[in-house]
Amino acid sequence: MHLLPSALTVALATACLFTLAAPVSAAEIAPASFIVYIAASGDNAIGRYRLQRDTGDLLHLDDTKLPGAPGSLALSADRRFLYAAVRSMESVATLRVTPGDGALKLLGTTKVAGNPVYITPDRSGKHLLTAYYTGNKTAVYPIAADGIVQSTATSLHPTGANPHCLVPSPDGRFVFVSNTGADKILQYQFDTTTGKLTPNTPPEILTTKGDGPRHLTFHPSGKFLYAVNEKGSSTTAFQFNSQTGALTALHTLPTLPADFTGNNSCADIEITPDGKFLYASNRGHDSLARYAIDAATGRLTALGHTPTEKTPREFAIDPTGRFLIAAGQSSNRLAVYRLDPATGALAPLAVHPCGKSPAWVLITALP
Repeated sequence: MHLLPSALTVALATACLFTLAAPVSAAEIAPASFIVYIAASGDNAIGRYRLQRDTGDLLHLDDTKLPGAPGSLALSADRRFLYAAVRSMESVATLRVTPGDGALKLLGTTKVAGNPVYITPDRSGKHLLTAYYTGNKTAVYPIAADGIVQSTATSLHPTGANPHCLVPSPDGRFVFVSNTGADKILQYQFDTTTGKLTPNTPPEILTTKGDGPRHLTFHPSGKFLYAVNEKGSSTTAFQFNSQTGALTALHTLPTLPADFTGNNSCADIEITPDGKFLYASNRGHDSLARYAIDAATGRLTALGHTPTEKTPREFAIDPTGRFLIAAGQSSNRLAVYRLDPATGALAPLAVHPCGKSPAWVLITALP
């Protein structure tokens, strides 16, 4: 399914190819813009783009080569360092972020416990949490004062089958790990001083058999956590107890229209900064499912679906909640939408060519 009518799509793609022909200098990056990083796993590179805050215009700036294929990307809390899971090398790369323009410089790579499917630094910037889909484990690595990930894990735990994501609670005291193969979410206590993970009580919450929770995200209020279910093509809302660190399931809604009969799997889940709307990506239906969030109860209301690029593995919302960028892993293109803050509707703006097999989208404002 095409994002725009075919003639307009071709025109936009042609225009984008023309603008990408010449490199863009740091001086050309306007202060009224965001930086977008795209993990182009097929090119062993991270692409850097400028997203104009008022118009949603997207411009490719440059690419930073890595020694292998990047996947998950994450910024340190102070936005001075970007971390990239170099999955083909079973490593994590540390890159310095240049203030103002977001240019990247590779500082080094660190061998980790396996093929890291997901990485995230804790809020202190002293620890990097990692998950291993094929290794059925999670590990925590210290981060040195120079920002570089160290090579000896401070915590290593077996998980259920196929962990795919791990997220700390807003206060950093708890960590949750989704297991797509074991249909459960692990619950840990986290020591922000030592980097140690300890199973919480209870240590896990089971999800519906066959759902396969993949990615997790917290509501901005910190009261709710949401999971997108890869195999079940659904989204589950959880109540979060900030005192005990335990989750309680609220309800589950499908990500697909009732009349869809093809194959589908879900990938990513994101919430607008104001906490009003949630989106989940469908691979197969090739769409973004949209929901409204009840701020008091955390429950979801389905709002429909927006067509997007083929195989939308990852997408992201800008820090102001005005734009959404979805990456088509099979189309090698980025789709930019304007997000309606009143209704959550997505209006397509443009499509842009990008690197091969885009595996991650990260949008940030820089100091």
